[in-house]
Amino acid sequence: MDKLKTEIALELVDVGALKFGTFTYKSGIIAPMYMDLRLFVSYPKLLKKVVKAYASMIEKIEYDRLVGVAYAAMPIAGAISLELEKPWCFVRKEGLAKGYGLKKGIEGEYHEGDKALIVEDLVTRGTSIMEVVPVLRKSGFVVSNAVFLLDYQKGGTDKLKETGVVPHAFMTIRELIEIMFAESKIDEAQHAKCVEFLENKSEDSLSYRSNRRDRFRGSPSVNC
Repeated sequence: MDKLKTEIALELVDVGALKFGTFTYKSGIIAPMYMDLRLFVSYPKLLKKVVKAYASMIEKIEYDRLVGVAYAAMPIAGAISLELEKPWCFVRKEGLAKGYGLKKGIEGEYHEGDKALIVEDLVTRGTSIMEVVPVLRKSGFVVSNAVFLLDYQKGGTDKLKETGVVPHAFMTIRELIEIMFAESKIDEAQHAKCVEFLENKSEDSLSYRSNRRDRFRGSPSVNC
C-alpha cells in the first residue's frame, strides 16, 4: 500500500498535477496549492494505478453501483467499472434534470433500493458529494459510502459522516506532500506553503485570506 502511495504521488507531480498559485476551491477555501487530478486521465499507466488504489478500498464495501461525481470523478468511476466489472452511473452536474430528452438527473441504469458507492477524486469540505447525496436518495438509492483518492483534512470527512456517509480515503494530501518533499519533487519553499495551508484549521480560511489579501484578487476558482 505504501509503495502504491509513493508511486502515485511521484507520478502525479511528474505530470504536473500539483500546481502553486492562488486558488479558490468550490468550498470557498482559498489556497496556495491545487491538485489537478483531472490530468491523470491522459496518462493510462497512472490511471491504472489510481484504479488499483480505489479497488483496494472498495473490496470490503458492499454496493450495487458505482456513482461518479461530475466531472472529475466520472472517468475514474468508468475505469473502476471496467476493472471490477461493476455497473456505474453518474449524477448530472449539480443534480439538475435535463430540459430535453428523458429529463433524467441521473444517467445510467439503476433500480430503487440499489446501494450506491460514491466515487470522488478528492475531498476538502465534502461539498460536491453532499450535493449529490440527496439527489441519489430521492431517486431511491441507499447511500452510505464514498471513496476518494485524497483527503485534504479540511473537515469534509466529518461533514460526510454527519450525512450518514462513511468516507474512505486512499491517502491524505499531507501524506502526498510529504512523499513529494522526501523525494525532492518539491522544494522547501513549496513544502512550507503546503504545510502552512494544511495546518490552518480556520473554518472559513479567513486568517489565510486576510494575510494574503492582495494576492487573491482575480484568483481562479476550482471545483473541489
